[in-house]
Amino acid sequence: MAEVPHVYLITGGAGFLGFHTARGVEKLGGKSVIYDVAPVDISTYPPGTIYIQGDVRDRAKLVDALKGIDVIVHAAAALPLEPAKEIRSVTIDGTRTVLEQVEKAGISRVVYISSTAVYGIPKKHPIFETDLMIGVGPYGESKIAAEVVCAEFRARGLCVPVIRPKTFIGIERLGVFQILFEWVRKGKKIPVIGSGKNRYQLLEVEDLVSAILLASTVTADKANDTFNVGAEEFGTVNEDVGALCAYAGHGARPMGIPAWFVKPILHVLEILKLSPLYKWVYGTADRDSFVSVDKIKEQLGWRATRSNAEALINAYKWYLQHYQAIESASSGTTHRVAWDQGSLKWFQRFF
Repeated sequence: MAEVPHVYLITGGAGFLGFHTARGVEKLGGKSVIYDVAPVDISTYPPGTIYIQGDVRDRAKLVDALKGIDVIVHAAAALPLEPAKEIRSVTIDGTRTVLEQVEKAGISRVVYISSTAVYGIPKKHPIFETDLMIGVGPYGESKIAAEVVCAEFRARGLCVPVIRPKTFIGIERLGVFQILFEWVRKGKKIPVIGSGKNRYQLLEVEDLVSAILLASTVTADKANDTFNVGAEEFGTVNEDVGALCAYAGHGARPMGIPAWFVKPILHVLEILKLSPLYKWVYGTADRDSFVSVDKIKEQLGWRATRSNAEALINAYKWYLQHYQAIESASSGTTHRVAWDQGSLKWFQRFF
Protein backbone atom coordinates (compact mmCIF):
# COMPACT_ATOMS: atom_id res chain seq x y z
CA MET A 1 0.00 0.00 0.00
CA ALA A 2 1.18 3.51 -0.81
CA GLU A 3 1.62 6.12 1.91
CA VAL A 4 -1.81 7.09 3.26
CA PRO A 5 -2.74 10.61 2.06
CA HIS A 6 -3.30 13.11 4.84
CA VAL A 7 -5.43 15.82 3.20
CA TYR A 8 -8.17 15.10 0.66
CA LEU A 9 -9.95 17.64 -1.52
CA ILE A 10 -13.47 16.37 -2.23
CA THR A 11 -15.19 18.14 -5.11
CA GLY A 12 -18.95 17.92 -4.83
CA GLY A 13 -18.33 17.49 -1.13
CA ALA A 14 -21.68 19.00 -0.13
CA GLY A 15 -23.46 16.04 -1.66
CA PHE A 16 -24.41 12.67 -0.24
CA LEU A 17 -21.25 10.90 -1.39
CA GLY A 18 -19.00 13.81 -0.39
CA PHE A 19 -20.44 13.76 3.12
CA HIS A 20 -19.78 10.04 3.54
CA THR A 21 -16.34 10.27 1.93
CA ALA A 22 -15.30 12.91 4.48
CA ARG A 23 -16.38 10.55 7.25
CA GLY A 24 -14.37 7.76 5.68
CA VAL A 25 -11.30 9.97 5.39
CA GLU A 26 -11.52 10.76 9.10
CA LYS A 27 -11.59 7.03 9.94
CA LEU A 28 -8.47 6.67 7.79
CA GLY A 29 -6.75 9.33 9.91
CA GLY A 30 -6.91 12.09 7.29
CA LYS A 31 -8.56 15.49 6.89
CA SER A 32 -10.95 16.72 4.21
CA VAL A 33 -11.43 19.95 2.33
CA ILE A 34 -14.95 20.20 0.92
CA TYR A 35 -15.15 22.04 -2.40
CA ASP A 36 -18.64 22.76 -3.74
CA VAL A 37 -20.82 25.52 -5.13
CA ALA A 38 -23.58 24.49 -2.73
CA PRO A 39 -23.59 25.74 0.89
CA VAL A 40 -22.54 23.29 3.59
CA ASP A 41 -23.38 22.91 7.26
CA ILE A 42 -19.81 22.14 8.19
CA SER A 43 -20.84 21.23 11.76
CA THR A 44 -22.26 17.94 10.40
CA TYR A 45 -18.86 16.94 9.02
CA PRO A 46 -15.90 15.49 10.95
CA PRO A 47 -14.01 17.99 13.15
CA GLY A 48 -11.35 19.88 11.23
CA THR A 49 -13.12 19.63 7.87
CA ILE A 50 -12.67 22.78 5.80
CA TYR A 51 -15.26 24.13 3.39
CA ILE A 52 -14.40 26.14 0.28
CA GLN A 53 -17.25 27.42 -1.85
CA GLY A 54 -16.25 27.15 -5.47
CA ASP A 55 -17.11 25.85 -8.92
CA VAL A 56 -15.00 23.08 -10.49
CA ARG A 57 -14.81 25.23 -13.65
CA ASP A 58 -13.20 28.11 -11.73
CA ARG A 59 -9.46 27.80 -12.36
CA ALA A 60 -8.39 30.56 -10.00
CA LYS A 61 -10.44 29.18 -7.12
CA LEU A 62 -9.05 25.69 -7.69
CA VAL A 63 -5.47 26.95 -7.58
CA ASP A 64 -6.01 28.14 -4.01
CA ALA A 65 -8.08 25.11 -2.99
CA LEU A 66 -5.38 22.67 -4.11
CA LYS A 67 -2.69 24.10 -1.84
CA GLY A 68 -1.61 21.49 0.71
CA ILE A 69 -3.74 18.73 -0.84
CA ASP A 70 -2.41 15.18 -1.17
CA VAL A 71 -5.17 13.54 -3.23
CA ILE A 72 -8.42 14.60 -4.90
CA VAL A 73 -11.73 12.77 -4.95
CA HIS A 74 -13.51 14.32 -7.92
CA ALA A 75 -17.20 13.64 -7.32
CA ALA A 76 -18.69 16.93 -8.55
CA ALA A 77 -21.29 16.54 -11.28
CA ALA A 78 -24.59 18.09 -12.27
CA LEU A 79 -27.35 15.59 -11.54
CA PRO A 80 -29.70 14.23 -14.23
CA LEU A 81 -32.50 16.60 -13.17
CA GLU A 82 -30.39 19.62 -14.21
CA PRO A 83 -30.51 21.18 -17.72
CA ALA A 84 -28.51 19.23 -20.32
CA LYS A 85 -26.14 22.14 -21.02
CA GLU A 86 -25.26 22.44 -17.33
CA ILE A 87 -24.73 18.68 -16.99
CA ARG A 88 -22.24 18.67 -19.86
CA SER A 89 -20.45 21.80 -18.72
CA VAL A 90 -19.98 20.73 -15.09
CA THR A 91 -19.15 17.10 -15.83
CA ILE A 92 -16.90 17.46 -18.89
CA ASP A 93 -15.43 20.96 -18.64
CA GLY A 94 -15.24 20.72 -14.87
CA THR A 95 -13.31 17.45 -15.01
CA ARG A 96 -10.81 18.84 -17.50
CA THR A 97 -10.31 21.98 -15.41
CA VAL A 98 -9.75 19.97 -12.23
CA LEU A 99 -7.23 17.65 -13.89
CA GLU A 100 -5.36 20.55 -15.51
CA GLN A 101 -4.98 22.34 -12.18
CA VAL A 102 -4.04 19.14 -10.36
CA GLU A 103 -1.32 18.49 -12.94
CA LYS A 104 0.03 22.03 -12.55
CA ALA A 105 -0.01 21.69 -8.76
CA GLY A 106 2.10 18.54 -8.94
CA ILE A 107 -0.46 16.35 -7.18
CA SER A 108 -0.14 12.77 -8.38
CA ARG A 109 -3.58 11.22 -7.89
CA VAL A 110 -7.24 12.00 -8.63
CA VAL A 111 -9.98 9.46 -7.94
CA TYR A 112 -12.73 10.14 -10.47
CA ILE A 113 -16.30 9.13 -9.61
CA SER A 114 -18.02 8.06 -12.80
CA SER A 115 -21.20 5.95 -13.04
CA THR A 116 -22.50 2.67 -14.42
CA ALA A 117 -24.81 4.92 -16.46
CA VAL A 118 -21.95 4.85 -19.00
CA TYR A 119 -23.14 1.37 -20.04
CA GLY A 120 -26.57 2.57 -21.08
CA ILE A 121 -29.14 -0.24 -21.10
CA PRO A 122 -27.05 -3.32 -21.93
CA LYS A 123 -28.47 -6.63 -23.12
CA LYS A 124 -25.99 -8.90 -21.31
CA HIS A 125 -25.04 -9.29 -17.66
CA PRO A 126 -22.94 -9.05 -15.66
CA ILE A 127 -21.37 -5.93 -17.13
CA PHE A 128 -17.57 -5.79 -17.20
CA GLU A 129 -15.36 -2.71 -17.27
CA THR A 130 -14.36 -3.52 -20.87
CA ASP A 131 -17.94 -3.62 -22.16
CA LEU A 132 -19.26 -1.06 -24.64
CA MET A 133 -20.21 2.35 -23.24
CA ILE A 134 -23.45 3.86 -24.57
CA GLY A 135 -24.76 6.62 -22.32
CA VAL A 136 -28.45 7.30 -21.78
CA GLY A 137 -29.21 11.02 -21.94
CA PRO A 138 -26.90 13.96 -21.17
CA TYR A 139 -25.81 12.51 -17.80
CA GLY A 140 -24.59 9.17 -19.14
CA GLU A 141 -23.10 10.76 -22.26
CA SER A 142 -21.19 13.36 -20.25
CA LYS A 143 -19.81 10.74 -17.87
CA ILE A 144 -18.38 8.86 -20.87
CA ALA A 145 -16.81 12.07 -22.20
CA ALA A 146 -15.34 12.84 -18.76
CA GLU A 147 -13.77 9.37 -18.65
CA VAL A 148 -12.13 10.13 -22.00
CA VAL A 149 -10.62 13.24 -20.39
CA CYS A 150 -9.38 11.10 -17.48
CA ALA A 151 -7.73 8.69 -19.92
CA GLU A 152 -5.98 11.61 -21.61
CA PHE A 153 -4.41 12.76 -18.35
CA ARG A 154 -3.64 9.19 -17.31
CA ALA A 155 -1.61 8.88 -20.53
CA ARG A 156 0.27 12.03 -19.49
CA GLY A 157 1.42 10.39 -16.24
CA LEU A 158 -1.33 11.27 -13.74
CA CYS A 159 -2.77 8.46 -11.62
CA VAL A 160 -6.54 8.64 -12.22
CA PRO A 161 -8.50 5.71 -10.79
CA VAL A 162 -12.03 5.72 -12.23
CA ILE A 163 -14.83 4.34 -10.06
CA ARG A 164 -18.11 3.30 -11.70
CA PRO A 165 -20.63 2.76 -8.88
CA LYS A 166 -24.12 1.33 -9.10
CA THR A 167 -26.91 3.41 -7.53
CA PHE A 168 -25.76 3.85 -3.95
CA ILE A 169 -27.76 4.26 -0.78
CA GLY A 170 -27.12 4.82 2.92
CA ILE A 171 -28.02 7.02 5.85
CA GLU A 172 -29.08 10.51 4.72
CA ARG A 173 -29.80 9.30 1.16
CA LEU A 174 -33.07 10.89 0.12
CA GLY A 175 -34.03 11.83 -3.45
CA VAL A 176 -35.84 8.96 -5.16
CA PHE A 177 -35.35 6.71 -2.13
CA GLN A 178 -37.21 9.14 0.12
CA ILE A 179 -40.20 8.64 -2.17
CA LEU A 180 -39.89 4.86 -1.77
CA PHE A 181 -39.48 5.11 2.00
CA GLU A 182 -42.50 7.37 2.41
CA TRP A 183 -44.72 4.95 0.49
CA VAL A 184 -43.39 2.01 2.53
CA ARG A 185 -43.98 3.85 5.82
CA LYS A 186 -47.56 4.61 4.80
CA GLY A 187 -48.19 0.96 3.92
CA LYS A 188 -48.84 1.66 0.24
CA LYS A 189 -48.46 -0.77 -2.60
CA ILE A 190 -45.10 0.03 -4.19
CA PRO A 191 -45.45 0.46 -7.96
CA VAL A 192 -42.73 -1.57 -9.69
CA ILE A 193 -42.16 -1.04 -13.41
CA GLY A 194 -42.48 -4.43 -15.06
CA SER A 195 -42.81 -7.76 -13.29
CA GLY A 196 -40.23 -7.05 -10.59
CA LYS A 197 -38.46 -10.30 -11.45
CA ASN A 198 -35.43 -8.49 -12.82
CA ARG A 199 -32.22 -8.26 -10.77
CA TYR A 200 -31.22 -4.65 -10.02
CA GLN A 201 -27.97 -4.20 -8.12
CA LEU A 202 -27.56 -1.37 -5.60
CA LEU A 203 -24.62 -0.36 -3.39
CA GLU A 204 -24.15 0.64 0.25
CA VAL A 205 -22.47 4.06 0.28
CA GLU A 206 -19.98 2.98 2.95
CA ASP A 207 -18.86 0.21 0.61
CA LEU A 208 -18.42 2.81 -2.14
CA VAL A 209 -16.33 4.97 0.19
CA SER A 210 -14.21 1.92 0.97
CA ALA A 211 -13.55 1.51 -2.77
CA ILE A 212 -12.65 5.20 -3.13
CA LEU A 213 -10.21 5.11 -0.22
CA LEU A 214 -8.57 1.93 -1.51
CA ALA A 215 -8.14 3.58 -4.90
CA SER A 216 -6.53 6.56 -3.15
CA THR A 217 -4.07 4.53 -1.08
CA VAL A 218 -2.93 1.41 -2.94
CA THR A 219 0.09 1.66 -5.19
CA ALA A 220 -0.41 3.42 -8.51
CA ASP A 221 0.25 0.29 -10.57
CA LYS A 222 -2.90 -1.27 -9.03
CA ALA A 223 -5.02 1.87 -8.66
CA ASN A 224 -4.53 3.52 -12.06
CA ASP A 225 -7.42 1.67 -13.68
CA THR A 226 -11.23 1.57 -14.00
CA PHE A 227 -13.42 -0.31 -11.52
CA ASN A 228 -17.08 -1.28 -11.24
CA VAL A 229 -18.52 -1.21 -7.71
CA GLY A 230 -21.81 -2.75 -6.60
CA ALA A 231 -23.35 -4.98 -3.96
CA GLU A 232 -22.11 -8.56 -4.04
CA GLU A 233 -25.45 -9.94 -2.82
CA PHE A 234 -28.71 -8.88 -4.46
CA GLY A 235 -31.95 -10.49 -5.55
CA THR A 236 -34.82 -9.47 -7.77
CA VAL A 237 -36.56 -6.13 -7.32
CA ASN A 238 -39.51 -7.93 -5.77
CA GLU A 239 -37.24 -9.77 -3.33
CA ASP A 240 -35.21 -6.75 -2.22
CA VAL A 241 -38.11 -4.26 -2.01
CA GLY A 242 -40.18 -7.03 -0.44
CA ALA A 243 -37.53 -7.49 2.26
CA LEU A 244 -37.74 -3.76 3.03
CA CYS A 245 -41.55 -3.90 3.17
CA ALA A 246 -41.44 -6.95 5.46
CA TYR A 247 -39.04 -5.14 7.80
CA ALA A 248 -41.28 -2.04 7.87
CA GLY A 249 -44.33 -4.13 8.72
CA HIS A 250 -46.96 -1.62 7.55
CA GLY A 251 -48.49 -3.76 4.84
CA ALA A 252 -46.59 -2.26 1.92
CA ARG A 253 -45.66 -4.63 -0.87
CA PRO A 254 -44.28 -4.38 -4.41
CA MET A 255 -46.88 -4.35 -7.19
CA GLY A 256 -45.86 -4.80 -10.82
CA ILE A 257 -47.18 -2.44 -13.49
CA PRO A 258 -46.69 -3.27 -17.21
CA ALA A 259 -43.66 -1.38 -18.51
CA TRP A 260 -45.32 -0.75 -21.89
CA PHE A 261 -48.09 1.12 -20.09
CA VAL A 262 -46.23 3.16 -17.48
CA LYS A 263 -43.02 4.18 -19.30
CA PRO A 264 -44.74 6.42 -21.90
CA ILE A 265 -46.70 8.08 -19.09
CA LEU A 266 -43.56 8.74 -17.07
CA HIS A 267 -41.84 10.10 -20.18
CA VAL A 268 -44.62 12.63 -20.73
CA LEU A 269 -44.65 13.59 -17.04
CA GLU A 270 -40.88 14.10 -17.17
CA ILE A 271 -41.19 16.42 -20.18
CA LEU A 272 -43.93 18.37 -18.42
CA LYS A 273 -41.80 18.47 -15.25
CA LEU A 274 -44.61 16.80 -13.31
CA SER A 275 -42.48 13.88 -12.11
CA PRO A 276 -39.00 13.76 -10.53
CA LEU A 277 -38.24 10.43 -12.23
CA TYR A 278 -35.86 10.86 -15.17
CA LYS A 279 -35.21 8.50 -18.09
CA TRP A 280 -32.33 6.63 -16.50
CA VAL A 281 -34.53 5.71 -13.51
CA TYR A 282 -37.65 4.53 -15.32
CA GLY A 283 -35.84 3.38 -18.47
CA THR A 284 -33.83 0.70 -16.67
CA ALA A 285 -36.22 -0.16 -13.83
CA ASP A 286 -37.71 -3.23 -15.49
CA ARG A 287 -34.44 -4.70 -16.77
CA ASP A 288 -31.60 -6.63 -15.24
CA SER A 289 -28.87 -4.22 -14.19
CA PHE A 290 -25.78 -5.54 -12.47
CA VAL A 291 -22.04 -5.33 -12.91
CA SER A 292 -19.14 -7.64 -12.19
CA VAL A 293 -17.06 -6.56 -9.18
CA ASP A 294 -14.41 -9.24 -9.65
CA LYS A 295 -11.80 -6.75 -10.83
CA ILE A 296 -11.91 -4.44 -7.80
CA LYS A 297 -12.00 -7.44 -5.45
CA GLU A 298 -8.95 -9.03 -7.03
CA GLN A 299 -6.93 -5.89 -7.80
CA LEU A 300 -7.69 -3.71 -4.76
CA GLY A 301 -8.87 -6.28 -2.21
CA TRP A 302 -12.30 -4.62 -1.88
CA ARG A 303 -15.31 -6.40 -0.36
CA ALA A 304 -18.95 -5.34 0.07
CA THR A 305 -20.36 -5.38 3.60
CA ARG A 306 -24.10 -5.06 2.84
CA SER A 307 -26.48 -6.71 0.41
CA ASN A 308 -29.17 -4.77 -1.47
CA ALA A 309 -31.80 -5.59 1.16
CA GLU A 310 -29.48 -4.75 4.07
CA ALA A 311 -28.54 -1.40 2.50
CA LEU A 312 -32.21 -0.50 1.94
CA ILE A 313 -33.19 -1.43 5.48
CA ASN A 314 -30.22 0.43 6.98
CA ALA A 315 -31.19 3.62 5.13
CA TYR A 316 -34.87 3.17 6.00
CA LYS A 317 -34.03 2.95 9.72
CA TRP A 318 -32.38 6.36 9.51
CA TYR A 319 -35.33 7.74 7.53
CA LEU A 320 -37.79 6.63 10.23
CA GLN A 321 -35.87 8.65 12.81
CA HIS A 322 -35.92 11.80 10.67
CA TYR A 323 -38.91 11.69 8.31
CA GLN A 324 -40.94 14.40 10.09
CA ALA A 325 -38.11 16.92 9.68
CA ILE A 326 -37.48 15.72 6.12
CA GLU A 327 -41.09 16.15 5.02
CA SER A 328 -41.35 19.62 6.54
CA ALA A 329 -38.14 20.83 4.89
CA SER A 330 -37.84 22.34 1.41
CA SER A 331 -37.50 19.97 -1.52
CA GLY A 332 -34.66 20.09 -4.05
CA THR A 333 -32.79 18.10 -6.69
CA THR A 334 -29.82 16.65 -4.78
CA HIS A 335 -29.64 13.27 -3.06
CA ARG A 336 -29.50 14.74 0.47
CA VAL A 337 -32.92 16.42 0.28
CA ALA A 338 -36.45 15.20 -0.46
CA TRP A 339 -37.61 15.54 -4.04
CA ASP A 340 -40.92 17.12 -4.97
CA GLN A 341 -42.98 14.05 -5.89
CA GLY A 342 -45.11 16.04 -8.29
CA SER A 343 -47.83 13.90 -9.85
CA LEU A 344 -46.55 10.81 -7.99
CA LYS A 345 -48.05 12.26 -4.81
CA TRP A 346 -51.46 12.15 -6.46
CA PHE A 347 -50.96 8.51 -7.46
CA GLN A 348 -50.43 7.57 -3.81
CA ARG A 349 -54.21 7.72 -3.33
CA PHE A 350 -54.72 4.75 -5.61
CA PHE A 351 -52.13 2.38 -4.09
